[in-house]
Amino acid sequence: MSRIGNKPIFISKNIDIKIVKNTVIIEGKLGILSQIISNKIKLVLTNNKLLLHRIKNDKESKSLHGLYRVLINNMIEGVSVGFIKILELIGIGYKVSFFKNEKILEFNLGFSHSIMMKIPKEILVETKIEKGKNPILILKSYDKQLLGIIAAKIRSFRKPEPYKGKGIRYFNEKVRRKTGKSA
Repeated sequence: MSRIGNKPIFISKNIDIKIVKNTVIIEGKLGILSQIISNKIKLVLTNNKLLLHRIKNDKESKSLHGLYRVLINNMIEGVSVGFIKILELIGIGYKVSFFKNEKILEFNLGFSHSIMMKIPKEILVETKIEKGKNPILILKSYDKQLLGIIAAKIRSFRKPEPYKGKGIRYFNEKVRRKTGKSA
């Protein structure tokens, strides 16, 4: 029995939901998102609530029930409020710069070359560089999946290492530190 899948999704007044065959289209003030739903799950839209029901009670249907409920809830939250990921670059000489015209991020992470990354139009980028502090990269979007993928890709350029803690990490992420050689 899926506890998450059985919870109703409450819809605010400024969100428009359309169900076309097996596709849910959600439109809000920040954007439009759509999700294809398996034919093992039935959607019921009443007044300001969206309910998901399983057609069968097999194992796959039970797992999809909670999954689609969370995906739809994230879509509703995204188009109404939005999501944010904050990345911190820790290391001497680590820099990030954003070119708004081309939507390109340029990273200097201690390699012999700089890393360039094209950012999708759905993601808003902001950089904060203060003297004496680590550079901060702020990513905002209404699409939680895309935001997570882009943030993970950026973090993979230079993961935090356990000895000095240098690298790209999520804001307030705790990195387990190891001691170095003992003489």
